Amino acid sequence: MAKKSDKNNFESKLNRLEEISSLLENENIGLEEAIALYEEGIELSKYCVTTLKNAELKITELKKKLDDISSDNFEESDK
Repeated sequence: MAKKSDKNNFESKLNRLEEISSLLENENIGLEEAIALYEEGIELSKYCVTTLKNAELKITELKKKLDDISSDNFEESDK
């Protein structure tokens, strides 16, 4: 099971990424600040993508285990 802090960490990083996106859309932002925000956004994006890929991998593994259990039970009931 995912730790609660991991979930909050992912969600807080995703929220910050959305905030950065909104800030970058603002025409009144200075170049230096825009570059810093863009750089922060890239790092947050990498974290979020990695977290989502790991979640997908875990779900795939769990699904395979379920399929294996179902196959084993089916084979035992045939005997």
